[in-house]
Amino acid sequence: MSELLSMEEYREIAAGLTLPGEAFIDGAFRPALSGRTFGTVNPATGAPLTEIAACAAEDVDLAVAAARASFDDGRWSRLHPAERKDALLRLASLLEEHARELAVMESIDSGKTILDCETVDVPETISVIRWHAELIDKIYDQVSPASDSHIAMVVREPVGVVGLVLPWNFPLLMLAWKIGPALAAGCSVVLKPAGETTLTALRVAELAAEAGIPAGVLNVVPGSGSEVGRPIGLHPGIDMVSFTGSTATGRRFLHYSADSNIKDIVLELGGKNPCVVLDDAEDLDAVAEHVVNGAFWNMGENCSAASRLIVQRGIRDRLLERVEAAAAQWRVGDPLDPAVRVGALVSETHFEKVGGYLDLANDETVILGGGIPAEGFVEPTIVETAHGSRLATEEIFGPILSVITVDTFEEAIAVANDTEYGLAASIFSANGKRALRGARMLRAGTVTVNSFGEGDITTPFGGYKQSGFGGRDNSTHAHDQYTQLKTIWLDLD
Repeated sequence: MSELLSMEEYREIAAGLTLPGEAFIDGAFRPALSGRTFGTVNPATGAPLTEIAACAAEDVDLAVAAARASFDDGRWSRLHPAERKDALLRLASLLEEHARELAVMESIDSGKTILDCETVDVPETISVIRWHAELIDKIYDQVSPASDSHIAMVVREPVGVVGLVLPWNFPLLMLAWKIGPALAAGCSVVLKPAGETTLTALRVAELAAEAGIPAGVLNVVPGSGSEVGRPIGLHPGIDMVSFTGSTATGRRFLHYSADSNIKDIVLELGGKNPCVVLDDAEDLDAVAEHVVNGAFWNMGENCSAASRLIVQRGIRDRLLERVEAAAAQWRVGDPLDPAVRVGALVSETHFEKVGGYLDLANDETVILGGGIPAEGFVEPTIVETAHGSRLATEEIFGPILSVITVDTFEEAIAVANDTEYGLAASIFSANGKRALRGARMLRAGTVTVNSFGEGDITTPFGGYKQSGFGGRDNSTHAHDQYTQLKTIWLDLD
């Protein structure tokens, strides 16, 4: 990625963008069959961006038919692995060529800061596509232990037509997390972007066609959850669904599967993730930077956000002094200003939800923030709460950090685990054995030690309890959910 531009230069790029709005089905843009559209706006300004095709069940049927035809005739599913790899590598190169365009489009559509779009989301999207492309010809099938009279092969086959349902908080990156392994495995895809953030998914589909991914293999059907998400979940022509989003919506996909063809379902859901800081933690300035990044990165609109700081009493005051100072440096403002760290919340509806939690925060001890500098924007907020309060138990998905003080290591772990979620956690301690013991005791899919993070493309990402179901994103394990295992038994007698 080249050097960051000025806010004025980003605004000029935004003004010159050609924004896609039609569904992408069977290799071409087309309006919804009903002709209906819905408007999408820039959440930072409220200004209209464009009209998006408001698809419905009949459009899903059309996309599934195109995906099924492309899968059954083998134009992608039976293509030589090296050819699929080459096509995905071409897509990665095109994404790189259009990286700045995609970054600006992502920012104005979602409220995300251009800093994050330029330095995190777009580069990682490209990296994810390349990583899964390179893995295509490096996953080997197996031969089971055999007698003299037989050979048994265990082979992977693409699962078929998959439905991919995306969240609005990381539109490009979550798209890459899903289409990377799905397309690498040889599946055909019907993808539903979030209604709030549709633009970059449509642009990527267009670039995929330019890269040589055949018509019908990658279809993008925009629309609401009830009009597009539900038909995807219930469609008998879809073999598997991968969904990232809220736990409440994830439950619906399990019902859709049971009520249709018992399709495979993989869910990556919510979190109320603990950041445990023990009283022997070192370099509290560095710890504070991790705490603030974990809580306020992407405006807290992150399923793995470290939204609960669980700190031992002996270190509490010294740590909070540093956390408050670090958080005060996170400037709120125009997402196209590269100096801004906290942009706009994604929608008016979500802003109102987070505002409701600010009202609760003002009934507690607010250490920092608590204000609304402008419509759609929320200051980084730090609140001291009781362990059982709503602020400490419910997923807010906004820049609000709850601080819970504990006395012992055992209490810290118990409080951290006392949640219906189990997506991510972090623990800080200078005692390696104590830190590793705590990491093993924390009930979460990803636990970081002396840092905040989610691992990387090589590590599986998903949750325990109500944070996940059925599989993992990232790593070689992501390919498991897009393939079926088949045994081929050869009798030699």
